[in-house]
Amino acid sequence: MAPKPEAEWSAALSHLVLGVVSLHAAVSTAEASRGAAAGFLLQVLAATTTLAPGLSTHEDCLAGAWVATVIGLPLLAFDFHWVNGDRSSANLLLGGGMVLAVAGGHLGPEGRSVAGQAMLLVVAVTILIVAVFTGNTYGMWGGAMLGVAGFLSRLEEDRLLLLPKEDVCRWALAVGSWAYCRALHTQRLQWE
Repeated sequence: MAPKPEAEWSAALSHLVLGVVSLHAAVSTAEASRGAAAGFLLQVLAATTTLAPGLSTHEDCLAGAWVATVIGLPLLAFDFHWVNGDRSSANLLLGGGMVLAVAGGHLGPEGRSVAGQAMLLVVAVTILIVAVFTGNTYGMWGGAMLGVAGFLSRLEEDRLLLLPKEDVCRWALAVGSWAYCRALHTQRLQWE
């Protein structure tokens, strides 16, 4: 059964917005934080592989989303923790992401889904904790929106707010990425 045209447009638009927001974030953070910029670029690549017709298969899209989640998100959180002096959490997140990336081939689809959602929630919670203690409002919003995306992905419903659940999650990730980019900028201004 072919997908409905409005579902195709909704998915394409959510991928496009996430890709554009992540690309803007990567460019604006590249000079100050190469790790965060790399994390944003992984999100761009995962979002744009789905937009190119005939370029990718469903398995390729899932692999791209997996890499963006288990490596890209820890890269985003790494700099936030590192600048605030929490080097052990920064290294633990990044190391955990690398281990999950390597172990992903040995996990089934359900295992990858649970591990990816867990990584998303861990990154969101740790960003939120650091943002609360440093008073970084954008960081609080970024962590909260990443957490919302992780929470919504675990719901059983197929549609949320009249849109497919995956599209709503991508919109939440886009808002979280934008807020997190602003949080990194605010954090850099505070430490200068």
